[in-house]
Amino acid sequence: MHMADALISPAVGAAMWTAAGATTVYCAKKVREDPDQSKIPLMGVTGAFIFASQMLNFTIPGTGSSGHLGGGLILAILLGPEAAFLVMASVLTVQALFFADGGLLALGCNIFNLGFFPAFVAFPLIYRKIVRDDPTPRRIVAGSILGAAVGLQLGALGVVAETALSGISELPFGTFVVMMLPIHLAIGLVEGLATAAVILFVRQARPELLGRVAASKPLRGVDIRPVLIGLTVAAVVAGAAFSWFASANPDGLEWSIAKVTGKGEVEGISATVHRTLASIQEKTAFLPDYAFPTAEPPAGGETAEDTPSWPAVDAGTSTAGLVGAAITLLVAVGAGFVLQRRSAKRLASDHRGETDRD
Repeated sequence: MHMADALISPAVGAAMWTAAGATTVYCAKKVREDPDQSKIPLMGVTGAFIFASQMLNFTIPGTGSSGHLGGGLILAILLGPEAAFLVMASVLTVQALFFADGGLLALGCNIFNLGFFPAFVAFPLIYRKIVRDDPTPRRIVAGSILGAAVGLQLGALGVVAETALSGISELPFGTFVVMMLPIHLAIGLVEGLATAAVILFVRQARPELLGRVAASKPLRGVDIRPVLIGLTVAAVVAGAAFSWFASANPDGLEWSIAKVTGKGEVEGISATVHRTLASIQEKTAFLPDYAFPTAEPPAGGETAEDTPSWPAVDAGTSTAGLVGAAITLLVAVGAGFVLQRRSAKRLASDHRGETDRD
């Protein structure tokens, strides 16, 4: 559900950048006020896991479409809404800058659609209401499925609304929303099952972690190493090998566009801002489309021999999965340490001020 710049006008892109930026500032402030540094490694590892997991497109039977894990609800359950939003913003920024996955103009839209709705709507209003203080397997499964479905539906509706407000494509609101919501409901159900599987693993490994996060309590004293090791192994295996088995079908957004327009891509305007940001992305994306850069195909298009096989065993894909997961880990951990360091400095300054007054 990563939006391309061709769907977004500069005005809508700027507005969503502002909305995503304001939410990021709010979340950074809340994380900075939390003196618990034990959550920082978990931010990095979950970010790496979500990056790698998003490379695993799964087929939606009978549709010719595919979907991938969004991961926002997993992050919110394991980190809390504010830290989850920051980690999702890190994942999407790394994807856009270094892998050309999602446009730079549309980055604010993607962060808001995939970060805000799961963290600040689906988690507190759906998942927490179902699971409450009794995280039994049945409650976790029910909360994960319903929460993931609602979060993804809101995100899909956000895509349609942002596209319609932009008014630069031939995608009519009514037809587009009729295509987007059902296919993303199916994707959301699969994501809910995947979310439940991850949370049940954490419940088995360290059940107290879920209780601490749900109650907004520090993780100090909780040995989260089994969770960190498990998610790290999963991220490495997913990025290095499982990514070969990703479905070749178009994802839900691409599929919906094709159903509405009859084409796999939408043609938008060619404004200066679109060209400028596309030029920047071409320079920063060293592994575009999660593969080694290749020369342009010869005139006449691809031949049958050029058609990718499945599974797509490819060193470029594996490299992209591992490198991207590592960069995301470093970005998320770095952000956590910067915020915690500022918090420590502020506390020390406040303490010196009180001492001076005494």
